Amino acid sequence: MSWMLFALIGAGFAALVAIFAKIGLEGVDTTFATTLRAIVMAVFLIVVALSLGKFDLGNLPPGKALFFIALSGIAGALSWLAMFAALKLGPAPGVSAIDRTSVIFVLIFSILFLGTQFTWKAALGALLIAAGAILLL
Repeated sequence: MSWMLFALIGAGFAALVAIFAKIGLEGVDTTFATTLRAIVMAVFLIVVALSLGKFDLGNLPPGKALFFIALSGIAGALSWLAMFAALKLGPAPGVSAIDRTSVIFVLIFSILFLGTQFTWKAALGALLIAAGAILLL
């Protein structure tokens, strides 16, 4: 399977996250809901990893890789906390549109930290994403 197909599948499930969360957050604390979501995800991913023979705690990545994977987990948790708080207060399409401006941040951070080249196509894409987010508000 290509990376684009995986990305589209991921986008579809990300959309369902917003819909399911918006429905489930009625009368529920967002921090508690995010915690429950994380527990469900952890259990689900452990079951998937075990069933695929990929769960091997004896084969943890080396220091730098593990550190950045841990930072990614913390960033993801903070993102979920903010997203659930926003979904509790705002409309799902608007919240998700603003959340997708993360692509713009990825572009900026990848230029700053990964040496990604800034091109006119990237700038146009970022502007279109920003315009789309504004239009969905």
